[in-house]
Amino acid sequence: MEGLKRLPLGVAVLAVLVGIFGAIVLAGGLFVIAAALFHAATSGSAAAFGTGILSGLITLVIGAIILAVAFGLWGQELWAFVLALIAVGAAVIWFVGLPLYHGEGISSIANVPAVVSVVLFIYLLAVHDAFY
Repeated sequence: MEGLKRLPLGVAVLAVLVGIFGAIVLAGGLFVIAAALFHAATSGSAAAFGTGILSGLITLVIGAIILAVAFGLWGQELWAFVLALIAVGAAVIWFVGLPLYHGEGISSIANVPAVVSVVLFIYLLAVHDAFY
């Protein structure tokens, strides 16, 4: 079994955390879509419906990519490390930029995903040696 690499504890923790984060992001995307559908049904606003659906779909895609990366990280795949940096970096941009764009500010409760994604991004950089 010479070809098998031992999974470092830090990478295992990272894979699990990224997987949990991906599941939370997926759930958030579903929530945004459900909220857009509810808002459109109760108010008849097509503009809010389209914006909500688009935001929800983008969030779903980011969540699905993050989940795929979690499985690759567990296997210590270099592509997963690179994709993790890209996906979590995109999540940082999305979850930091979106509340700021809407004028909610840094203290907004919507920034909880931003803090989690920033922490995951920093942690990814800390365990990069396991992938080279």
